[in-house]
Amino acid sequence: MSRVIEITELALRDAHQSLLATRMALDDMTPVCEDIDNAGYWSVECWGGATFDSCIRFLNEDPWERLRIFRKLLPKSRLQMLLRGQNLLGYRHYEDGVVERFVEKAASNGMDVFRIFDALNDVRNLKTSIDAVKKTGKHAQGTICYTISPLHTVAAFVEMAERLQAMGCDSICIKDMAGLLKPQPAYDLVKGIKEKCGEQMLVHVHTHATTGVTLVSLMKAIEAGCDIVDTAISSLSLGPGHNPTESLVEMLEGTGYETRLDKARVLRVSNHFASIRPRYREFFSEFTGVDTEIFKSQIPGGMISNMESQLKGQGAADRLQEVLLEVPNVRKDAGYPPLVTPSSQIVGSQAVFNVLMGKYKVMTGEFVDLMLGYYGSTLGEKNPEVLKKAEAQAKKPPITCRPADLLKPEWEQLSAAAHALEGNNGSDEDVLTYAMFPQVAPKFFKTRAEGRKNLGKDPSRKSVESKPPAAPGSGQERRAKATYLITLNGQEHRVTVLPER
Repeated sequence: MSRVIEITELALRDAHQSLLATRMALDDMTPVCEDIDNAGYWSVECWGGATFDSCIRFLNEDPWERLRIFRKLLPKSRLQMLLRGQNLLGYRHYEDGVVERFVEKAASNGMDVFRIFDALNDVRNLKTSIDAVKKTGKHAQGTICYTISPLHTVAAFVEMAERLQAMGCDSICIKDMAGLLKPQPAYDLVKGIKEKCGEQMLVHVHTHATTGVTLVSLMKAIEAGCDIVDTAISSLSLGPGHNPTESLVEMLEGTGYETRLDKARVLRVSNHFASIRPRYREFFSEFTGVDTEIFKSQIPGGMISNMESQLKGQGAADRLQEVLLEVPNVRKDAGYPPLVTPSSQIVGSQAVFNVLMGKYKVMTGEFVDLMLGYYGSTLGEKNPEVLKKAEAQAKKPPITCRPADLLKPEWEQLSAAAHALEGNNGSDEDVLTYAMFPQVAPKFFKTRAEGRKNLGKDPSRKSVESKPPAAPGSGQERRAKATYLITLNGQEHRVTVLPER
């Protein structure tokens, strides 16, 4: 008798985040929900990650309403989201009360499975979210951000899985955000988790297709006992995206493993997105093939293309290889953090500044905080010389406690500020939207009544381009403080630069 391998479909979230810069409009997703709902997926990832940001920044869409619509149109499906632990869906840590309220509201609006990760794999940053999910009775999925370094071994990852199990997680996800998970480590890691955490612990594997090896990795993970894998419908797959759903189904034929997917339904889903995708051509990732060099830099293809754009803006396109070589150096100096939002943006931006302006001559405020422990702890030790520079620049000491322990209750303050904004509807959901993106939410609240935008229907619209950092010698980098808007991994981030003193 064949063993059933469950599938999570990524088309409604990570697939278009990876390939189309998260610009897909809700109206282009709703027509296919009936087929997705009846196709036999274990879960449907449809929220979290960069979708919340993109909804209010580009699509004039209320992300909470998107969740409620998905809940209505996918009544048979487990809805799944990606949650950045103590960062929620923003780019800073929030105090525990805000985290708890966000989880409660997400659950009450229809979320079922919370995939919770921390960019540094610091489990202290996951505890509040996990506890909050368990309190709602929903599924808490503890996540291991897979990365490669001299310190990130199978044994270390298995130990983290045991800690996540002890914290009450219902399943363990191995999250490979850059396509780094090779077949043998995939087998060894899944096997190790099953041996230590027990066969009853569900193991879920998420990987990208960027390096060209990970469909084989999924097969080896399945052979080792993996229960669930993530895939994306073929018309929204490959490149910096994910392995195709249909390919996984066909690969399992005759192996003793099978899925529960209805091929006819899956084909309709694929055809729908194949018809929609060309309308988003301006947002396509320039990276469409395979790049095994990522095993060295560990930077996803979409991030590389944006770095290239920044360098071109400075007339320094020929220095891309220098930046790619600098990324592992910066990562080592920072204690080998995994490269996933927001640590990937922080390390990548610092590598660009190091190449253009000199080694740590200018350090971003976010990189300084990473060095000083304000994002959490890393598996490796920090470079003491860089740490000393960061401490001098920030004029604050490094910390070893859980960063959120330093935060004071902030709900009342956030609520007062949000309710004072024009267009705020008085709900806790609006307060949370403001809390996540205080600079973007005010404009969104004002324009929300105008209705959702569909950027795919306007082929004449020019794409958003990255704003590069200031060129050395321009005088701009000598300001007391400067903020740049940098697009990395298809997401825009404000980077605060504090020059070396």
